[in-house]
Amino acid sequence: MESPRMQLLESLFKLKEHGTTVRTEVIAGFTTFLTMAYIVLVNPLILSSTGMDLNAVFVATCLAAALGTAIMGLVANYPIALAPGMGLNAYFTFSVVKGMGLSWETALGAVFISGIVFLAVSLFKVREAIVNAIPQSLKFAISAGVGMFLAIIALKNAGVIAPHPETYLTLGDIHKPTTLLAIVGFFLIVALEYRKVPGSIIIGILTVTALSIAFGLSPFKGIVAPVPSMEPTFMKMDIAGALQAGLIGVIFVFFFVDLFDTTGTLVGVSHRAGLLDKDGKLPRLKRALMADSIAITAGAVMGTSSTTAYVESAAGTAVGGRTGLTAVVVALLFLAALWLSPLAATVPAYATAPALCYVAVLMARGLAEIEWNDLTESAPAVMTALAMPFTFSIADGIAFGFISYAVIKILAGRFADLKPAVLVIAALWVFKLAFFH
Repeated sequence: MESPRMQLLESLFKLKEHGTTVRTEVIAGFTTFLTMAYIVLVNPLILSSTGMDLNAVFVATCLAAALGTAIMGLVANYPIALAPGMGLNAYFTFSVVKGMGLSWETALGAVFISGIVFLAVSLFKVREAIVNAIPQSLKFAISAGVGMFLAIIALKNAGVIAPHPETYLTLGDIHKPTTLLAIVGFFLIVALEYRKVPGSIIIGILTVTALSIAFGLSPFKGIVAPVPSMEPTFMKMDIAGALQAGLIGVIFVFFFVDLFDTTGTLVGVSHRAGLLDKDGKLPRLKRALMADSIAITAGAVMGTSSTTAYVESAAGTAVGGRTGLTAVVVALLFLAALWLSPLAATVPAYATAPALCYVAVLMARGLAEIEWNDLTESAPAVMTALAMPFTFSIADGIAFGFISYAVIKILAGRFADLKPAVLVIAALWVFKLAFFH
């Protein structure tokens, strides 16, 4: 007979129905957390350049991630983690505050309002209609594109690729010890996965981290530190200032970019994890979309830029995470990070890069499921997948996909294939790129 605790977990997360176990979900949660733990350091560093208190933003980052991820796990039962989004924090800092000369309090007000708008459209199923309107070929392409986007991030963090003034990208310094460690980590993860060793991604990350410390390449930063105060940023958003007519465009960008970053991640990660239904749709989608809406609003109150679903969640699903228990584990680890920030800071970016590269290999398989014999389906799909890594934006990749899908279908005379929602979304992307890019 199962214990009351196991009965509760089964009731909440339907573990047997999803063919998983508590042990598998816990390992998946640790794996996802390790691949995205960098955000608790990077986000405060970026936002602090606006004048925000670094320690307060650190706390806000951990709490916003924990809240959004817990809601995703407990309410939507998806193994997907949320945290303040990379790209959105850069837009907040370099475009809104530094570029437009606005205060960080006003920028937080814009984030708060975008979260309220998110919440409203989620309640009225507008977002659900948008996600369900995505053609199958674009869903497959989004999955592959998210994988390639992860690969670009991983190769950059590992030092395998580097910027070049003429060719944009070139081979990095592969003689660097950190780059060599990342490459070894990738080989180790693939070999362990092939041998079906449980927790292979975690083993790879921790092995690279341990070797890095042993060779003196990165420091061991301790274990426990006091939780900093969040007072310098808590409830400091300037909503009245953000409601000025001049900031409508800023609110629109926060809303639109986060909408498609989250949508792309939900579809891409869920597809690879086998969580889409027979019609290629996400069950419990409304609940999943509510999680990041609440997290955005709460994050702005606490003092951080927009929260979004993280593509690194694919690392957890790659080791078997299939339910919200994975997300709950991630949420608890973000709370633990409030006290264990030195330990979380010990894992360097090049130690998580091999895991992301491995996940990219898995997600690239989405390209095989595209209808290659129909150019009106395959061409937009390829544009979607390629645009994500090369524009360094999931949202821009989706924009390329919707616009090219609509235009190609119209020019080919395939009007019957186009749902009204696809035309509306394509038109909105044209508007966004034309006036707010």
